[in-house]
Amino acid sequence: MKILNVEQIRSLDAYTIKNEPISSIDLMERAAQAFVRWLCNQFVNTRPVRIFCGKGNNGGDGLAIARILSERSYDVQVYVIEYSPEASADFKTNLDRLKNHLQPSHIHSIDDFPVLGPNVICIDALLGSGLSRPAAGLLAAVIDRLNDLPNKLVAVDIASGLYADKANGNEDPIIEPDFTVSFQLPKLAFLLPQNAKYVADWHVVDIQLSEDFIKNADTQWFFTDKQTAEELIRPREKFSHKGTYGHAVLIAGSYGKMGAAVLSAKACLRSGVGLLTVHAPESGYGIIQISTPEAMVSVDENKKYISQLPELESASAIGIGPGLGTDTLTVNALEKLLKTVKAPLIVDADALNILSQNRELLYKLPENTILTPHPKEFQRLAGHSTDEYNRLEIGKEFAKKYKVIICLKGANTAVIFSNGEVHFNSTGNAGMATGGTGDVLTGIITSLLAQKYTPENAAILGVYQHGLAGDRAADLKGQSALIASDVIDCLGW
Repeated sequence: MKILNVEQIRSLDAYTIKNEPISSIDLMERAAQAFVRWLCNQFVNTRPVRIFCGKGNNGGDGLAIARILSERSYDVQVYVIEYSPEASADFKTNLDRLKNHLQPSHIHSIDDFPVLGPNVICIDALLGSGLSRPAAGLLAAVIDRLNDLPNKLVAVDIASGLYADKANGNEDPIIEPDFTVSFQLPKLAFLLPQNAKYVADWHVVDIQLSEDFIKNADTQWFFTDKQTAEELIRPREKFSHKGTYGHAVLIAGSYGKMGAAVLSAKACLRSGVGLLTVHAPESGYGIIQISTPEAMVSVDENKKYISQLPELESASAIGIGPGLGTDTLTVNALEKLLKTVKAPLIVDADALNILSQNRELLYKLPENTILTPHPKEFQRLAGHSTDEYNRLEIGKEFAKKYKVIICLKGANTAVIFSNGEVHFNSTGNAGMATGGTGDVLTGIITSLLAQKYTPENAAILGVYQHGLAGDRAADLKGQSALIASDVIDCLGW
């Protein structure tokens, strides 16, 4: 699914109006109907609804929503914020239509703000995605008052005051909704941790904007939903055998950190690889053999650390990093690997820390190597960022400079390509914020690389399946009780 910027969204609306053809007021009606369908599925109609409208098209959406809810016998009232004498044409049209159903109230100062009961649902239709400067004056006061209420709050398209595709200032007044209902496509702002309280539980409703325009729109931002991920999955052939699905090699583990190697190995096997060899220090031999009997073990001559490379001629893909440690001998082994590796490569955990401490090695990374840092690891690799928009730009520059793929882990993990594309993930939950889940991801992606998925598709699909397994595990165990092994147990598609 594509993510478009504000100007493209305006153009998408205009293109749909011209080429469907449909009038702008009828397109607004379509959007309002879609919002109301979502609302009616979410809340019973015994709860009163109070809609707070600006005087632009987002306010026009709010007026149309009020009229439709009134027609469905909801207890609904509208409050128009009189922050400007001007209003959009479609706002005026919907205001005229509404007057046949109910009379809106007008808020001229914050003293006019109504007293609301605790059961009331509030709808934010103050400002839309075209916001160009922070809300001020009466609008800012209304935003602050709504945020102070205990009531459920639903934002129409985007929370008022939140920029769709750039960073807000720290003091900007922004609605803090419980739900955001976006039209047709998600906004970039929805996917960044810094905006979490301004987005909350977000949903996209289809308002039948032009599919042709969306298909041809040029963007570097994408959202990996279920349909996107399923299109990447290659079915297994009836007459295939273990050689069909590749031989993965994991170089992992050190004394006291063999659990990371075990988790990565189990995830690799559970993700469909034909054969797996784990290269581990001597102290890890028995641990791997007993915990993961499906894997072969290559034993390093060093007892506690990786000090040498295994035989790699038969390797279809190589993963390195989980539980690795940063001993000097291990650094030397990683450097040798980067000089000689021929198979697709994924680098994680301590292998990333070695790269950040030995930056000359970054230039030796083979093209399309997959790096899987969490935010702190990424900061050590690429430098400090001022905010999460800036961090994505730094990620794009880093990926381009070193010709690598970055899986920047977190909520909505961002998969960044060297051509500047960023693919945000739709799966996963806060229960996965626990030790070992990153090692699981390394195993999954290594497995997909060994099965000859392209590095780009392996990264996108691996991140998606990792999050999906985490969601299944959370359904079974709850988020607080979830551990990395639960994610492995729930892998499969």
